[in-house]
Amino acid sequence: MSVVLIGLSHRTTPLDLLERMTVPVARLPKALHDLRTRDEVSEAVLLSTCNRTEVYASVERFHASFSDIREFLSQLAYLPPEAFADHLYTRYDDEAAAHLFSVAAGLDSAVLGESEILGQVRTAWEVAQAEGAAGTALNMLLRHAVEAGKRARTETAISRNVTSVSQAAVAMAAERLDTLNGRRVLVLGAGEMGEGVIAALAGAGADDVQVANRTWDKSVELAARVGGRAVHLDDLPSCLASVDLLLTSTGASSIMVEHADLEPVMAERRGSPLWVVDIAVPRDVDPSAADLEGVTLLDMDDLRAFAEAGVAERQREVAAVRAILDEELDRYVAVASAREVAPLVAAIHDRAEDVRQAELERFRARLDALDPRQREAVEAATRGIVAKLLHEPTVRLKDAAGTPRGERLAETLRELFGI
Repeated sequence: MSVVLIGLSHRTTPLDLLERMTVPVARLPKALHDLRTRDEVSEAVLLSTCNRTEVYASVERFHASFSDIREFLSQLAYLPPEAFADHLYTRYDDEAAAHLFSVAAGLDSAVLGESEILGQVRTAWEVAQAEGAAGTALNMLLRHAVEAGKRARTETAISRNVTSVSQAAVAMAAERLDTLNGRRVLVLGAGEMGEGVIAALAGAGADDVQVANRTWDKSVELAARVGGRAVHLDDLPSCLASVDLLLTSTGASSIMVEHADLEPVMAERRGSPLWVVDIAVPRDVDPSAADLEGVTLLDMDDLRAFAEAGVAERQREVAAVRAILDEELDRYVAVASAREVAPLVAAIHDRAEDVRQAELERFRARLDALDPRQREAVEAATRGIVAKLLHEPTVRLKDAAGTPRGERLAETLRELFGI
């Protein structure tokens, strides 16, 4: 069995394509079931965030599993494979692990060192476990990845200052509007991103914060954190007519604010500008709304450009983070390699024990004449001979595990012992 990664991210894929590949947490169980029923996929974990959609799978045959997973992505986005094939990247075994460790540490995020991604990795793993999609191989990989992400944040300053998409969104809005002091803000969405936005707004000086969400109690709870007020989704048009800034980050699978919704709102505003920061993937606000006079619409592409301009201090921590990730990768590879050769070692010892028992059975007539002490001596002597003969091959195989030499040794031993 091998671990493969097949995915798309903000580094390889346009936003409009990436958002078609996004899988909300509520749809993860169905998507995982779809993956697990593919012929070539034994285990699967699906990591889908605003920056990436990645499938980690335990497979026996790489090319066949690649076809299965590509077909899954095709059905997910309702697109033919050739529409996104050029944007796909693949990783195999150690390279797949190294990539996931980098993702968990925030090195592959739009906002360098972002804190949200580690929780998203953990959630993807937990859902896969709950659905029975993650087995021995992926549980070990994800456990090591989470530990690597934790170490990166506790032992370096990679997560200092602006380290989440939510924080970056508020910081970008504050920069574009000069300040949020005295500004009226509407937050649409009260999920994990919405909570992050509210936390960032708490110290940003916004004068009036309104929160809208499908769940009323959640809106009330978040609004209370900043001394704001909850509003109903039905009241969005009237709210948008009076606020300065809309920050939106729902998990909706379709547009929440259409161009047609904003047209009468902007007419009512009589030239007063409206700033919109949409960090949802898929997007909450119709991109064509940017064509309306007075509307400035910023999305994840703008956020990435903003984030890249402010990473100098955290960039200095990258080398330290990579050193930690290299240590964690070595530890993972050692554990994975030992696990990989363990069945072969056990099979060799079982084969040798079968031969020993068969020979003892062949000489049973002569051994029956021995007293118990003598028979015990024969048992001990034959077990000792087998153990000594197998000791060196076992040690060499374990030491070379995970290397091309180890693979050659394993194949030779399988052939020699008929396993």
